[in-house]
Amino acid sequence: MTSRLTVVDLQLVEAVARHGSVGAAAKELLIAQPSASRRLLALERRLSTKLFDRDTTGARATPAGRELARHAARLLSDLDALPDQVLAAVDTPTLAVGTIQALSPMVFTALEIELDSVSVRPEIDHGPVLLQQVHEGTLDAAIITIAQQTVVPRGLQRTVIGQSPLVIMLPKGAADLAEGSRPFAEQMVLYSTIDLAGELLHERLSALGALPRPGATTEATLRIARHHRCPALVPELVARWYAARGDRLVPSPMPGQVTVSLVSRSPQPSALTRALPRITKRILGTSWPARPRRGC
Repeated sequence: MTSRLTVVDLQLVEAVARHGSVGAAAKELLIAQPSASRRLLALERRLSTKLFDRDTTGARATPAGRELARHAARLLSDLDALPDQVLAAVDTPTLAVGTIQALSPMVFTALEIELDSVSVRPEIDHGPVLLQQVHEGTLDAAIITIAQQTVVPRGLQRTVIGQSPLVIMLPKGAADLAEGSRPFAEQMVLYSTIDLAGELLHERLSALGALPRPGATTEATLRIARHHRCPALVPELVARWYAARGDRLVPSPMPGQVTVSLVSRSPQPSALTRALPRITKRILGTSWPARPRRGC
């Protein structure tokens, strides 16, 4: 039996997760509760995993259920928007571009300004998901930070558009780094790398005397660091975007940088190619020579 999901499956899982109840979801979808329960059980058998823990108080999503509900909500939203997007494409060129949460303010601001004759459809997700969407053709391009650290699907083109060094943000009231081989001297140091170097940085920070803690997002990392008046290790482009009064940026005592890349099918969308130097300058605050490479 196939495990391919249908729109009906997605609607049911999304509604049950949102309501916390099979009965409420069935009412919204205009089906009988026993029928909704049977569909849900059949779906769990097809996927070979439990999606909801159900009892007399309601239905609570398991980790698998939460993940499926998250994707279901996005896919259903895309389906709802599709007719309008198809009609809009008749009159206005459209580019579907994705990026990660940490880069989204910089990237979409740059695209909005520099692609003024093109309608940009934004997408925010994790880097591997965005790579797959570009490969499948649901995205025209993605601006991500893991293209040099992972296998890029065959046929995709990678263009390094810039590199941002790691820096230490010292919020107002934070002590200067100590001298010598242990500059953090048993301080809590928050870090957010926005790429795949997190474990390595954790080890290196520990070796420098830090008590390292990963941040959930770059913005949260900086906010929590300000609250605790402790150092934060982040890419410079993020630190400058989210800068607050009193922040001090100092060089990182250990080397490191984040590489920002544009990934697309070949040929690269011409509108992006023409505007890439200006987009790069707005994202990174500097121009950078673009170097296209083919994925393997």
